[in-house]
Amino acid sequence: MTDSRTQPAPGANTALGLTTFAFTICFAVWVIFAILGIQIQKDLGLTETQFGLLVGTPILTGSLSRLVLGIWADQYGGRIVNVIVMLLSALATWLLTFAETYPQFLIAALGIGLAGGSFAVSITYVSKFFPIEKQGAALGIVGAGNVGAAVTKFAAPIVMASIGWTGVATVWAIALAVTAVIFFVFTKDDPDLAERRRSGARPRSFASQFAPLRNVQVWRFSLYYFFVFGGFVALALSLPHYLIGVYGFDIRTAGMLAAAYSIPASIFRIYGGHLADQVGARKVMYWTFLVSMVVTFILSYPPTTYIVDGVNGPMTFRLAMGPIAFVVLIFVLGFFMSLGKAAVYKHIPIYYPKDVGAVGGLVGMIGGLGGFILPIAFGMLNDLTGVWTSSFMALFLLVSGSFIWMHLAIQRMEREASGAALDQLPQLPEMQPLHDVAANKALTPKLITDWRPEDETFWQETGKKVANRNLWLSIPALLLSFSVWMVWSVVVAKLPQIGFGYSTSQLFWLAALPGLSGATLRIFYSFMVPIFGGRLWTTLTTWSLLAPALGIGFAVQNPDTPYWIMLVLALLCGFGGGNFASSMSNIGFFFPKKEKGNALALNAGLGNLGVSAMQFLVPIAITMGVFGILGGDPIVTSTGEEIFLQNAGFIWVPFIIASAFAAWFGMNDLASAKASFAEQSVIFQRAHTWFMCWLYTGTFGSFIGFSAAFVLLTKTQFPDVNVLQIAFLGPLVGALSRSFTGWISDRWGGGRVTVWVFVAMALGTLGVMASLQVGSFAGFFSSFMFLFFATGVGNASTFQMIPVIMRKEVARLEPHLSPDELVRQSDKESAAITGFTSAIAAYGAFFIPMGFGTSLSASGSAMPALICFLVFYVSCLVLTWRVYTRKGGLLHDIERGRATISTSAPAATV
Repeated sequence: MTDSRTQPAPGANTALGLTTFAFTICFAVWVIFAILGIQIQKDLGLTETQFGLLVGTPILTGSLSRLVLGIWADQYGGRIVNVIVMLLSALATWLLTFAETYPQFLIAALGIGLAGGSFAVSITYVSKFFPIEKQGAALGIVGAGNVGAAVTKFAAPIVMASIGWTGVATVWAIALAVTAVIFFVFTKDDPDLAERRRSGARPRSFASQFAPLRNVQVWRFSLYYFFVFGGFVALALSLPHYLIGVYGFDIRTAGMLAAAYSIPASIFRIYGGHLADQVGARKVMYWTFLVSMVVTFILSYPPTTYIVDGVNGPMTFRLAMGPIAFVVLIFVLGFFMSLGKAAVYKHIPIYYPKDVGAVGGLVGMIGGLGGFILPIAFGMLNDLTGVWTSSFMALFLLVSGSFIWMHLAIQRMEREASGAALDQLPQLPEMQPLHDVAANKALTPKLITDWRPEDETFWQETGKKVANRNLWLSIPALLLSFSVWMVWSVVVAKLPQIGFGYSTSQLFWLAALPGLSGATLRIFYSFMVPIFGGRLWTTLTTWSLLAPALGIGFAVQNPDTPYWIMLVLALLCGFGGGNFASSMSNIGFFFPKKEKGNALALNAGLGNLGVSAMQFLVPIAITMGVFGILGGDPIVTSTGEEIFLQNAGFIWVPFIIASAFAAWFGMNDLASAKASFAEQSVIFQRAHTWFMCWLYTGTFGSFIGFSAAFVLLTKTQFPDVNVLQIAFLGPLVGALSRSFTGWISDRWGGGRVTVWVFVAMALGTLGVMASLQVGSFAGFFSSFMFLFFATGVGNASTFQMIPVIMRKEVARLEPHLSPDELVRQSDKESAAITGFTSAIAAYGAFFIPMGFGTSLSASGSAMPALICFLVFYVSCLVLTWRVYTRKGGLLHDIERGRATISTSAPAATV
């Protein structure tokens, strides 16, 4: 239902004016630590990270409160809720004057943060007075209350110079309390609340107002606002500190110059609302993101001195930005951020007219969280990198990601609306007069619209050949992904020998971070194939491996490479780990149930072989100049040996390029595999999703974690052993056992096999513990090989369980589905669960190395970590038996041939 009014309701202008004024005062209070925090940092001797936490804490409270406050404004009226928020914030600001220690300042900051929550109340309250065609401008005017940040930056330094920082807090508290009284006296309840009171209607429940939050579009709007508003708040808080540190200004001058950013980023929000009403919010967002990308890229470039070998000798020059250019660029950034803030909120009352409070509150909350997270991130980046412009580097990455997601979403929408017309166009406009319809069709994406793998005739005549081609093109791409993902497990062992003076803890971090980033990326990659198509996504993710491969090759050649760069490269290696989720999801769609377990086992097992291939090939490749002059000079180790450690990265580059081209020209997309994130997100409601995450973490998490930790663990426990010569054997055993034991699960049932796998893993762990106690390397190595074998079998068996479980569960939970719909829905859910469980399990690549590292640091022994792993394997054993394989368990009758599941073929789809 949409608003049918064409004119503002009575009292609209008063409500708009006073709400904007109140929000301005609230915002001035909300960012008070941008000025006070500088003096408090000096008084308490805070680090950059502590300063960032202090400045960001009010933003946290204000952000988290926005969702609830927005809903309360819908239920009880924005007028009374806003008054309560202002009075509570004023009280917290006054209590700040009594704080003496850092924890006390943090507690006071939590209360002050409520002032930021007034935004959700304000936009909910004001939107109810105006018709849709005028809401963009009205909400833009309210949002201009962000200028309160400039008020604090202008006035607070002057007041603080006169009566100290406690005087600033007192004056701001009084101003906010007086504003609350004025607002209450001169405004009236919004029209919706007044109508409900007249009719006696009850407000909508919390649950009904949360319903729209399931829409991924809301979260996309939230990401946009995370940048345009969260980035604005973060810069408003950190710019005075930045200007003092970089250009040496005093606090008064820094505050005034920072206002050159805050004022346009606030006042021009009014114009942004008007512009969104006139030309459309989408166009405004495009301009916002494009200009912001350019500006943040320029601002992120650190002052640099160059020495160039010229004809007549070295030439030295320096690139650095002066304060005038910096202020101009900040003004431009603030201007376009203000347009973007208004454009984001233009969408909300149009798409969600009955849920402005909930949706606006969530978007505001996420945006506000940006104002909390980003200042802390800025401080951490400064501490970690020692580069002031690192904050703008982070903003550049954030706005680039937001732009890409927006553009892809719009492209998808346009293709769904006019796909048939777009299919008639050539891939390049210059080719239009040269190609007929047949040629154009040959160049369009290889989309298969008729796919029926459960139909035996179709499978034998057509499907099997296509499925196997996609499988055997997927395997080398996945093998390369695993090789790049785990390359640090070999590289870190060599870094101390070539002059990198890292501690044991730092080396374990480098070995563990690819696991952390890879596991996190898998969560997102799990849902990408049904959205973008397996062919396109496999190609893009394979190309992405070039970034860490080339980066490692260049970075290891110079021992002076900063540690933070090595950390970034370790995180980028996670691209390889993320690829597994999308690869498994994609291949699962191609095969019928009877062959799915073996196909997934081949894809995963031979893909896992990349770990072993890397640990076998890299020690050989680094001993020779494989690329000649292109690969760089050899590196001399502490023992006088010459090695080419850069080849650990460079060796994969030609294979990555070949695999990416092969994927693009040889793989296919399936129309029946298409699904939005919203359609796939049903898996989070399935209990078995979480059960399988636990079990697969026990198998694959152990495989990848042990692969990452085995080299360093062996070097610490058996330093006389040249572990690099044998490190590849464990991953090799695990990969091959996964590849060639999938048929066992297809024959006997994945549940029964998984039970025995966890029995074996518990025994293998006990073997490792016993070997360490007696100092036997032979026992240690043999026990680990047994563990690797068991993980491989378990990796195959757990994935075989998923499609069987979902066929039965979907039939139980959605009995209204026809047999064909049942198969299609269960296959989509199985693919999503396969990807998601692999994402969660991949955190083993982080936690197992860190577990060993922590155990060794705390106790000098790996035993505490091994005991934890043993307890975990026992819990996996109990879970598998209790839920799946005992008599009465979900898979008991199916795996013993006493029950069947639906294998009806889905109808052809177009």
